[in-house]
Amino acid sequence: MHVGGACRQGTSEDLSDAAIIAPQRAWGKGRLVAKSERGRTRIAELYQEGCAKIRLPKTFDSSMEAVLINSSGGVTGGDQLEWGFAAGAGTSLTLTTQACEKIYKASADTAAIATRISVAAGARVDWLPQETILFDRASLSRSLEVDLAPDASFLAVEAVLLGRKAMGEAVHAGLFRDRWRVRSGGRLVHAENLTLADDIARLAARPATLGGAAAFATLLYAAPDCEAMLSKLRGILAPVVASGVSHYKVGGRDKLVARVAAADGFELRKILVPLISHLRKDASVPKVWTL
Repeated sequence: MHVGGACRQGTSEDLSDAAIIAPQRAWGKGRLVAKSERGRTRIAELYQEGCAKIRLPKTFDSSMEAVLINSSGGVTGGDQLEWGFAAGAGTSLTLTTQACEKIYKASADTAAIATRISVAAGARVDWLPQETILFDRASLSRSLEVDLAPDASFLAVEAVLLGRKAMGEAVHAGLFRDRWRVRSGGRLVHAENLTLADDIARLAARPATLGGAAAFATLLYAAPDCEAMLSKLRGILAPVVASGVSHYKVGGRDKLVARVAAADGFELRKILVPLISHLRKDASVPKVWTL
């Protein structure tokens, strides 16, 4: 028995039309604004759209922790994510991710992830996403824009893995752009641009870049107590050959910048965890890092 309308075979014209249909791309936008209320950091505004989700696990002190989730399960060419955060006066906010963000091979276009953070007077924000994992032929352009009050504190750690060594993965080619701009009182106090393009394996093998390392991280700490933190920070990094830390003063604003490279993600974490804990006044890394 035949039910329904007539059935026809596909034509070459139908196949041609199907071939040029653009693949579906992931898009997400999340925003969180924190305020101080009775000595605790509370939600003033929470917005999420598309694949960008924000979860707020319970904390047992006056601070707030936000876990960012990309529900699409990874990032590929053409995907777009936007995150926006504002810490009100006197608040304390930790921002992390549910898992490592995986940047998969891009068949077309470049993925874009943009993050904007503002930190008001007397407030502190710790930007501590888990590692970004680049797969071979991934294509990603990422930006971090931060506006600080003159007495605000800010800690940022971004770690990148060129494939997962334990899984036998390696990155031979692709594109990775990372742009940071940090301002204090409207004045630019930190700027950097990183680009790994085309033959990434050759670039990473150079002694002046990664010297063959497959994992690297940048740490930035801008706070009134930078100088007091420097000595122990250097002590933690002393045994690590591929590392360094510098202390700068820019327009009255102190900052520490550390660079670390390691053979793989496991070795990199062993270095980063004590660094982060020290700069968080001996507080541990976010709990999701250990799940």
